[in-house]
Amino acid sequence: MIAIPRLQAPAFSLAKLRGLAASPYAGAGAAGAMLLVAAAALLSMMGPAETSGPVVRVPLAGVLRHAPDGWRQALPKARGMTVTEDVMRLSERPLAPMAGQTWNSDSAARPATTYANGPLPAAPIAGFYAPGPGGPLPIIAQDGRTPFEAYRRPFKSNGRPKIAVVIGGLGLNARATQQAIETLPGPVTLSFVPYAEGLQGWIDLARQHGHEVLLETPMEPLDYPDNDPGPYTLMAKGSAPETAKRLEWILSRATGYFGLTNYLGSRFLADPAAYEAFATAARGRGLGFIDDGSASRQGGGLPRASADRVIDDQLTAKGIDQQLLALEAGALQRGQALGAGFAYPVTLEKVARWTASVEERGYQLAPASALAAKR
Repeated sequence: MIAIPRLQAPAFSLAKLRGLAASPYAGAGAAGAMLLVAAAALLSMMGPAETSGPVVRVPLAGVLRHAPDGWRQALPKARGMTVTEDVMRLSERPLAPMAGQTWNSDSAARPATTYANGPLPAAPIAGFYAPGPGGPLPIIAQDGRTPFEAYRRPFKSNGRPKIAVVIGGLGLNARATQQAIETLPGPVTLSFVPYAEGLQGWIDLARQHGHEVLLETPMEPLDYPDNDPGPYTLMAKGSAPETAKRLEWILSRATGYFGLTNYLGSRFLADPAAYEAFATAARGRGLGFIDDGSASRQGGGLPRASADRVIDDQLTAKGIDQQLLALEAGALQRGQALGAGFAYPVTLEKVARWTASVEERGYQLAPASALAAKR
């Protein structure tokens, strides 16, 4: 997919912060103090306590991120006050619910609205996974059905030209990830970074909103190591067993995806032997492969589709609009078109607006899996 911008390290000393956090008494006391300050502020706005005592609901995600175990025991007893933990453990601090939704205090947010065709089945689905050395791995079921078939979004063609869009780079930025999940319609396919913390929570949330999911596979680019996709990058000159081993680690990071997509990979995907090793491993696990256009000439005997356009190659509102119009033109000519983009704010905004009206112009918005075919 599109290269993920590198994050700048903060200017302050992380070593000093880690030293402070290492002290259980200091950490627990700080967490408790912050909680009491927040609670006191809320109580002052609520007015006098009722006879049963007020209930203060405090979002603790930011407070508890570096708090040690035992923070609750470190809190002094506050008369007539109940503190309720409200933490959504995903990759970063959770955001407030968007309009039309309510969240409970479970580990993942539950949508209060009803999405087109409803949520997708919760993952993992029995029969489509097996324990691996690092976590569950996708497998082909005993009846021959594949994870591609089990986890894809159901689709029925209405005869109109089909257009699919994949939005990638998700899981690293909480705000962008939540925006993509909640503001884009279910047929838009979402692609997640395997290194993301809390990856399974994000995938679960995406499937609750009706999105099928791809898992990004870091692959060696031409300018490696200057452009390094990470420690589990599939290397063009790596042996087939090494490629399979690295891919297993990536696959074990989460479950619920119907296929893989490339992150970078200009050198890897151009090497026939390297691609064959990857395709063989993915095919053996019943997965599909949707690429950003870099592997349009590759087959591999697994469900495949290649993006016709990278919609935010020029990162401007006008440029994205032009690429979306070009997708429509391509769908008219060939009966279907696939676009790929990154979760930039302008991309998410433009895609959300475009999807709201594309079917009124005579097209059918489709998940990427609906455009995939074995080749």
